Amino acid sequence: MTDKERGPRERMVFSAAQLIRRDGVAATGMRDVVAHARAPRGSLRHYFPGGKEQLVNEAVDWAGRYAAGRVARFLAGMPEPSPSRLFAAMAAQWIDEYGSAGFEAGGCPVAAATVDCSEAAESTREAAAAAFARWTAPVARALADMGVPAARAEPLATLMISALEGAILIARAERDVRALTTVTRELGPLLDAAATPRS
Repeated sequence: MTDKERGPRERMVFSAAQLIRRDGVAATGMRDVVAHARAPRGSLRHYFPGGKEQLVNEAVDWAGRYAAGRVARFLAGMPEPSPSRLFAAMAAQWIDEYGSAGFEAGGCPVAAATVDCSEAAESTREAAAAAFARWTAPVARALADMGVPAARAEPLATLMISALEGAILIARAERDVRALTTVTRELGPLLDAAATPRS
């Protein structure tokens, strides 16, 4: 969905996600979100009567849904899906973004909200946990479809997302994609070894 297709409410949720990923929850002000979204000033109270907490939670939810939706798009672009190729596609999204836009764009908004939990409400922690679960589920289903036994699909999906989030954090700290390329290379064989070839 483009910016022109989004209404003011959707633009504010999207803008909040972008600002949280760049600056964190504490540094993301409501006025900043309105300005970034180019939304009417009075629209915050109208659309988000729960204030910043509601807006942050909805931005985290949006980010979880976005990440989950990307899994299907990654798979659709693979002639022969495999666990390692799926993980490589997940990492490539960040490698490509950092290569084209630099590291100032930030990291995952869900992770940023989690890291800022001292500044966030309990409902935001819960929203972040739900967003990670929403992202993990399609990755686990994809792994199972590739022949990973059901008992291992969810743990490996958790490993993939955990490795990716950690690598994003290191990449931002180092201003280098080294961690992302390293986890892609090192984790790939382990992931593929878990898949049983289908006859």
